[in-house]
Amino acid sequence: MDAKTGEMSGCPFHGSTEMRSLLGRTNRDWWPQAMQLDILTEQGKSANPYGEDFDYAEAFNTLDYAALKADLTALMTDSQPWWPADYGHYGPFFIRMAWHAAGTYRTGDGRGGAGSGQQRFAPLNSWPDNGNLDKARRLLWPIKQKYGRNISWADLFILTGNVAIESMGGPVFGFGGGRADVFEPESVYWGTEEQWVNEGVATRIRPADGAEIENPLAAIQMGLIYVNPEGPGGNPDPLESARDMRETFTRMAMNDEETVALTAGGHAFGKAHGAAPSETFGGAPESEDLHLQGFGWLNDEAEIAAGHITTSGIEGAWSNNPTSWSHDYFRLLFKYDFELVRSPAGAQQWQPIGQTEEDMAPDARDPNKRVPTMMTTADMALKMDPDYRKISERFLADPKALDDAFARAWFKLCHRDMGPKVRYMGPEVPAETLIWQDPVPAGTTPADAEIARFKAAILGSGLTVRELVKAAWASASTYRNSDHRGGANGARVRLEPQRGWAANDPEELTRVLNVIETHRGSLSMADAIVLAGSAAVEKAAKDGGVDVTVPFLGGRGDATDAHTDAASFEPMEPFADGFRNYLKTKAQVRTEEMLIDRAHLLGLSIPELTVLVGGLRVLGANSGNTKHGVFTDRVGALTPDFFRNLLDMSTKWTPVDDSGDEEYVGTCRTTGAEKFRATRTDLVFGSNSMLRAQSEVYAEAGNEGKFVCDFISAWNKVMNADRFDVSYAKYH
Repeated sequence: MDAKTGEMSGCPFHGSTEMRSLLGRTNRDWWPQAMQLDILTEQGKSANPYGEDFDYAEAFNTLDYAALKADLTALMTDSQPWWPADYGHYGPFFIRMAWHAAGTYRTGDGRGGAGSGQQRFAPLNSWPDNGNLDKARRLLWPIKQKYGRNISWADLFILTGNVAIESMGGPVFGFGGGRADVFEPESVYWGTEEQWVNEGVATRIRPADGAEIENPLAAIQMGLIYVNPEGPGGNPDPLESARDMRETFTRMAMNDEETVALTAGGHAFGKAHGAAPSETFGGAPESEDLHLQGFGWLNDEAEIAAGHITTSGIEGAWSNNPTSWSHDYFRLLFKYDFELVRSPAGAQQWQPIGQTEEDMAPDARDPNKRVPTMMTTADMALKMDPDYRKISERFLADPKALDDAFARAWFKLCHRDMGPKVRYMGPEVPAETLIWQDPVPAGTTPADAEIARFKAAILGSGLTVRELVKAAWASASTYRNSDHRGGANGARVRLEPQRGWAANDPEELTRVLNVIETHRGSLSMADAIVLAGSAAVEKAAKDGGVDVTVPFLGGRGDATDAHTDAASFEPMEPFADGFRNYLKTKAQVRTEEMLIDRAHLLGLSIPELTVLVGGLRVLGANSGNTKHGVFTDRVGALTPDFFRNLLDMSTKWTPVDDSGDEEYVGTCRTTGAEKFRATRTDLVFGSNSMLRAQSEVYAEAGNEGKFVCDFISAWNKVMNADRFDVSYAKYH
């Protein structure tokens, strides 16, 4: 969704001609012969061998960090015969591993990134762009085995990349640990294509067709981290490559300067591999035979020893010093004219014309042999695109500026999905706080007397339960557990762009926030907004017949415009929010599936999703204050009426004409009189068998108290989802 025009070109999962699933193609589609373990994770069974009580932060804090870094440094030059190090140094290989672990991050839904060690699992472990990184992970295994649970794979990938840069004299801004591993593939929408990038799939940007990359995708083709290095769809046009780079790096939270710095800095090291046609190599790990033990892309051992390896298909080093940090990348890029040639694997690449021997690179296996350097079409874009060229020329003239820009951009690349700085652990966390970390000033925990005063004042202010609940939900429900952004801490709901989001009913929200501001006293606005909503829930429960106290966890701070990178919050605007029965315009994905996606980003279980929707409906918390799904004559009272009336067989549901199956009318089977209006996200709780089973529990007689308590628990989970500074389990 274009935040300014409202056009559908960027709507989530838009672009197909058919209604389809949020997940697109799955591992089962790509590798139907692979063993499926899903049956063993049914009924909530966890795949985590450490168990739910394992505290990774506690384990990490006992890590001998200096010893780990020393072991990683030694590994860089400990070349193994089964996968020899190019130039005798694994550093460039490990930089690529870390980059590709982090580089899947995208701003559209915050998914991807290095945060959970997903590179170990399909589909990422078998993406063409991740070719041969299975060997990098195996090289790391002895170190992971030695330090065990004290370092996650997710942290180890990134730390190893940092150590690799340091070992070759490159600049590093810092490292923050805290990424806990998962032990099964995450459900992420990677696209709908039925072919990988190396099988002829088209680029996702096709200007002639008016096609753009659909949100939330960022990579330019299926199976790529960023762009095709040969150019869009293999077309070696540097200017079109620049277009692709700008689009995809923007969707991964990088501006032009960061894009240029990352490209130049990353390509200061190592080489690309295209020594032979790719069909001479084995398949990806997920498709290979059992005896290969998860290895892929293999060929004859003697060929590997000789350096005859193909990954991207492009062959050669970018720099004449591929294992030392230098500024030769830009020097060579601007010193020479380049001609288009083909690698031994048949890939199109650019070679300097008339290159002198001193500017050539050493051979990866024979240091006494010199070979020409090369550039990819994506590299040539830094010279040919006018905007990229200005930045490149500045870095050429001012190498120290490149040092700083690369170090900062690398740190951002590797940490963008970690969320607020309070989540970072370890001795190398930078002191500087960066704007993309969404900083929030420290708050103060309010006294009990102040909490009680405010609750009484706000409930007597004339604001309704509905208005207070809506404001609190608008503030807290921005949280995404994918990249840990959003949430109530900071009260950014009162700042642009969030205050103006259509889902938030801006005029009403502004009026409610002004009243809260008037009565908040010493409370932060962040605390006051949540407390006002919780006080309203407490009143609604009592009005529904259940006398209960809603726990409150204070101590939030208030962010200002100076703490907020407003542009980075624009992709977080909800296109659909089924909890508020909000849909900006009809999408190509079923509306109820977007509700499930939003629940997943909030970290909710099926019972939590169900009870929140049912409770928010009877509280009247719909965007626009619509009546859809408000199946009660006691609006504002926290009752199970939504479920009881939904499951009542005296109501007949019929689609409303011209609604595109988005709106339904419920009529009395006896009289034909209209009783209710509903949307797809309302009726799915009676239609889907699993959700109906949940609804039946809350509709049963005697479960009124359970409904209220479960709603409050789920409500508090959302209100406190971003409280990384405290443990809030007791408040659920």
